[in-house]
Amino acid sequence: MSRPRIVGLLLALVTLVVYLPVAHFRFINYDDGGYVAENPHVQGGLTWAGVKWAFTTWHASNWHPLTWLSHMTDCQLFGLDPGAHHFVNALIHAANTVLVFALLLRLTEKLWPAAFIAALFGWHPLHVESVAWISERKDVLSTFFALLALLAYVKAVTGNAETVSCVTRHASLFPALIFFALGLMAKPMLVTLPFVMLLLDFWPLNRVAGFKLKIASCITPNLQPSTPNLQLLLEKWPFFLLTAISCVVTFLAQRNGDAVVSLAKVSLRYRLENSVVAFARYLGKLAWPADLAIIYPMAYKISTLAVVGALVLLIFISAAAWLTRRNRPYLLMGWLWFLGTLMPVIGLVKVGDAALADRYSYIPSIGIFIAVTFGARDLAERFRLPKIILAGAAGAILGGCLLATEKQLSYWRNDELLFAHTLAVTKDNATAELNYGVALEQKGLSAEALAHYREALRLAPERVEVHNNLGNLLDNMGKPQEALAEYREAIRLDPTRPALYDGLGIVLVETGSFTEGMAEFTNAARLDPAYPWPHFQMGKVLLKQGRDAEAIDKLREALRIDPDNYQILAYIAHILAAEENPGVRDGKTAVVLAAKANLLAGGVQPQVLDALGMACAETGDFTNALEVTQRALDLATAAQMKNLDQLRQRLELYKNHQPWRESFLATNAPVKN
Repeated sequence: MSRPRIVGLLLALVTLVVYLPVAHFRFINYDDGGYVAENPHVQGGLTWAGVKWAFTTWHASNWHPLTWLSHMTDCQLFGLDPGAHHFVNALIHAANTVLVFALLLRLTEKLWPAAFIAALFGWHPLHVESVAWISERKDVLSTFFALLALLAYVKAVTGNAETVSCVTRHASLFPALIFFALGLMAKPMLVTLPFVMLLLDFWPLNRVAGFKLKIASCITPNLQPSTPNLQLLLEKWPFFLLTAISCVVTFLAQRNGDAVVSLAKVSLRYRLENSVVAFARYLGKLAWPADLAIIYPMAYKISTLAVVGALVLLIFISAAAWLTRRNRPYLLMGWLWFLGTLMPVIGLVKVGDAALADRYSYIPSIGIFIAVTFGARDLAERFRLPKIILAGAAGAILGGCLLATEKQLSYWRNDELLFAHTLAVTKDNATAELNYGVALEQKGLSAEALAHYREALRLAPERVEVHNNLGNLLDNMGKPQEALAEYREAIRLDPTRPALYDGLGIVLVETGSFTEGMAEFTNAARLDPAYPWPHFQMGKVLLKQGRDAEAIDKLREALRIDPDNYQILAYIAHILAAEENPGVRDGKTAVVLAAKANLLAGGVQPQVLDALGMACAETGDFTNALEVTQRALDLATAAQMKNLDQLRQRLELYKNHQPWRESFLATNAPVKN
């Protein structure tokens, strides 16, 4: 093997070893549900309906069909095993590390600087978020195609411009254009990639000075540009066209999802101040990656000193890069790479409530790594430093990155660790308080969760999610009147969300107010006819009232709207298998529905396995009923679920070849969703 291949292999292996722990990590309650864990379109795997959804949806306030397809592929191959989904992210990141090395080696023909830059990219702790967060598949995947696009571009433009034909020159850019399009379909942050190509033209390709007029005529035969720079722009017009289209689509998707924050909420002055400070903070975290967090909340007020200090720093670096552009062109190229690729996410168009995000540094950091690495190399040559000193410094830096990455990675093991760490290194963080509360609630620590929800409410009193979560928790804690107040406040803040009416209706039904509850479910269904849960809850209320035929119709309507929802499937199977009314029972249909639910749930949901056991028992298949119910009991016990007496009772019945029967008349509380 040649030395570059050995170096590339080592880079990939070390990167994979560093990120090997992610194979044991869980889904994160922040976005992972919407992307994978609670997304039936993704969980269904690669189907024609899923592919169609991926290309037509603006779910998660973005249009990134390739990202959806990659998640669907994971579900097709691994089901809902979070470790496998995580490890795919790590594999793509390792591939990206090798691609960075290949790109820099081809551009500069400098083996060790290219290897060092790639190692920084692969092992820097600021990139942990992009790799260890399943929802950020879009980050690593889009970068994979971006790097392929740059490699294809370099290959296309480094041929002999004097000898190739116009058609050949034009066609040679086509692979780069395809990879660019695929990257945009994974994450639209790549819109500035054509500008990166222009920067590569400046250095190290050195095309700005020697670019031939003849090449421009291939693109626009009748136009004779007066400057080489204009020729370089004309060459890239298809790339800029894709950029324009992607910007429009992204803006529409984010506006449709109410992700774009208006100027009335966040002023232009604040955005400008935060952008300047954010650029400086990214630089600081690249130089000293301490106190990294999944959420950096926007400050209520940015100090004038911070803005002025950041502005002076940016002006100083920009001036230094410009003044040294002839002798050290890599400084200007790397600095503009950093600034330009960060621009789409720096906050001028405000999306969400974060001041900055580690994941946004994934591609921009390459520019800083290039500038610093080649700058250090030139300084070492100027002062004739021994190579062993340079190698020792590089080793110390990379060793520090590996240790810091290992530490940062440990916080991503589960929700509780991640958000506890985030609260420890940030302040006034309503999002972290909210998500830490969710993590604690899932562990059954209701009092602790309530305290963090209250703190989130203090920090963000008009945030609908906080009131919604408080309503859920207070209801579960046996405080329905307080829960009703929270749901009503949430509806006052945002009367367009059907889930809020659904939650309010559930609590009203629990308090015996069936008529009022049904009215709220009707409101939810009216707001979103494609929302299955109001019909589901209405079916449960009708069961409580003994109106079985109407109840089954409502439940089937919910299933028609969402045919791959394992919770709805399992509940209907439960009714058809166990209802005391023999006119309702249908064991064969129950088995079909429960088996499908179990397949969709990956065979690991105790409630689904329990429903399958009831269905098997109803058809007289007590062998399978015993097997799946015992597995349900084992899983529920391992998860420390409570109230398992009925599961044990069912096992005893099945051992005696007796099916399970129950009445749904005003006995079972509606399930929370």
